[in-house]
Parts: sequence; structure tokens; C-alpha cells
Amino acid sequence: MASNITPLLTTERLHLVQLPPDAAWRVLAYHEANREHFDPVSPDRPANFFSVTYWRTRLAQDREDFRYDVSLRLFLLPRDEPLGSAPIIGNVSLTQIRRGPLQSADLGYALDHRYEGKGYMTEALRALCDYAFGVMRLHRLHANHLPENLKSAAVLERLGFAVEGYARSFLRIDGRWRDHVLTARIAPETAEGAR
Repeated sequence: MASNITPLLTTERLHLVQLPPDAAWRVLAYHEANREHFDPVSPDRPANFFSVTYWRTRLAQDREDFRYDVSLRLFLLPRDEPLGSAPIIGNVSLTQIRRGPLQSADLGYALDHRYEGKGYMTEALRALCDYAFGVMRLHRLHANHLPENLKSAAVLERLGFAVEGYARSFLRIDGRWRDHVLTARIAPETAEGAR
């Protein structure tokens, strides 16, 4: 399987990779290990979310979505372990990629609870933002978080995201509509008017 995995991005401690469909069991293990951690902040999931079949299909779709410039989902693997067997410690994504006059995307991310507080998410998102603004030539990234999620707010602030608003009843999470803080970051050159 390792031959099918090529990091899209590499940081000091991480490889950010698209995983092939035959890595579905690894993605499932990551989600099962974090079920209690992710459930309170995740939208409702499909009935078969916790199955290898779901993830095999989803990973194949992720590759197609990236190929067609619709979205990009990457998994975080420790750089000091073999690509074919390293545990998944998080994921990051750019979804709802909009071209034309908008050139924007929504930023999403999650980290295994056992790796929190070590700067991994800031490291991964910094690389993804650089890629989004550089290689992908996006102009604007949006990221939203629950008002009480102070860890997420701190990560976004470190990365230069600015609060732009507050959306009431924005997203259905854990069976109820939840408010969200809306943040965004503009490509550095664009912020100065050079792009």
C-alpha cells in the first residue's frame, strides 16, 4: 500500500496525504478511536459512516473531487513512521471550492484527541493554507467554529483568520441547530492589493 501513498504536503513532523481506497480500514480506525471526541462537534453522519465500505467509497470520491477541483481532503500521518502503516492522527480539508470571481473554499479540520496540545494542527493548517493560496491560487478561506470551542478559535487566530461574524442556528450538530463563529483569511498578496 505504501507505493500508493505520496505526500501532497510535508511539514517538520507530518505528511499530509490523500489515502487510497484500500486504506479505508485505517481511516475507520481513526474515526472509531475518536468517536466520543468528534461526535459533539460533528454534523449528523450517514448510517454506514463507521464501516470500511463507506470509507473505501469516500476515499475514491475524495480523489475524484480533487481531480475536478471540487474539494481536497488530506490525512495527517507522523513523518517519522512509514507511510503504509503510520497511524492517522488528523485530517484537514478544503471543501466547497468556488472558482470564478470568488476563488474561495471552506476549511475543515479534526485532530485525534491523543495528539492535542502539541501544535500538530497549526503545523498542518499552515501548510494547507500556503498550498491553497499558492498552488491553488485561492483568494479566501472560510473557517467556522462553535463559540465554546476555544482551542479551534486559538488555532485559527494563530493562522491569521479574522472573525467576520456570528451565525445563529448555522449547522445541525448532535441533533440540534448550533450557532457558529465565522472567520476568514484572505491570501496575503491579495490583502495588500497586489494579486
